[in-house]
Amino acid sequence: MPRPETGDRFDDDDYPAYTVGAAADMIGATPAFLRALGEARLIEPLRSEGGHRRYSRYQLRIAARARELVDQGTPIESACRIIILEDQLEEALRINEELRGSKPSG
Repeated sequence: MPRPETGDRFDDDDYPAYTVGAAADMIGATPAFLRALGEARLIEPLRSEGGHRRYSRYQLRIAARARELVDQGTPIESACRIIILEDQLEEALRINEELRGSKPSG
């Protein structure tokens, strides 16, 4: 199987490029916070061949949003639920917009 070009990985939001330490530094949190998000099933990091957690940019954006909510005093379980509901709402709005755009004018 051919390996993706390196440049493709830089553009891929889902590529698990960041170790737990680097990811925690990027969002201003601790590795324990990222592990808690995994335990709450908000984000599930991929594992390297050695079994180490790896995070994507997409996952880091979600983790950063969770950190914002927790920093505002929201319990982590509630923050995770809020983010899941926000994501579901965004998807529902996108689908609704697509369906409205596909109706014939008349």
